[in-house]
Amino acid sequence: MMNERQTAADNPRAPENLGRFAFIIPAYNHAATVAQVARKARDMGFPVFVVDDGSTDDTPQRLAEIKNIQVLRHEKNEGKGAAILTGFMAASHVADYAITVDADGQHDPEDALGLIDAIPFKKRPVVVGAREGMDAISGAHIPWTSRFGRKFSNFWVRLSGGPAISDSQSGMRIYPLPEALSLPVRARRFQFEVEILVQAQRKAIPVFEAPISVLYSPDGTRISHFRPFVDFLRNAKTFTRLIFDRIFHRY
Repeated sequence: MMNERQTAADNPRAPENLGRFAFIIPAYNHAATVAQVARKARDMGFPVFVVDDGSTDDTPQRLAEIKNIQVLRHEKNEGKGAAILTGFMAASHVADYAITVDADGQHDPEDALGLIDAIPFKKRPVVVGAREGMDAISGAHIPWTSRFGRKFSNFWVRLSGGPAISDSQSGMRIYPLPEALSLPVRARRFQFEVEILVQAQRKAIPVFEAPISVLYSPDGTRISHFRPFVDFLRNAKTFTRLIFDRIFHRY
């Protein structure tokens, strides 16, 4: 178990005037990568919460080998959004901000320092890590589904009344707590991450971006549970609801 008295002040690289930070890592069948991600996050000096969303592989065993992190577990798979919310609840007792990082190894936890630096004084925004090098030329090794999905999502987030940002699908972000927990987000799977941006904009929570790196293997392979057809339909349902709410002013 980690030391729950640990705060941002324990990490000399974290600006104390902004408050306390904690990592949240949602994981589902990421046995090959989650341990490396969790260790790197832990070594930055912040509390780390890994939410095992009902994994059926060796993810629990890999996490059990790591000291000074807190592992939370869903008995069955509930979705990425549900895992993030579980992390928010746990982190809210020891932190003022949650830093989310995907468990698949595409994010470098040290990029969180750049996101922290992007937080303006006396504001409590959502800060999205805009992944660099994902265009068709420089990101030739990045799966086309990721590049297309990013552009598709950006357009519909904006149409739904959300912020005009360049990477609405990035999983590396900073969320202010407890503000993020108070947002009326209904989605509980991948769609959570786009809906929460729209809901933040509607509640006048600022949404900013800061550049981060993205780590894909040269052949473009990684562990992903995104299912293009099923998740496209889920995205369409979520955006339809958000646009309907915007048109009829139901928020």
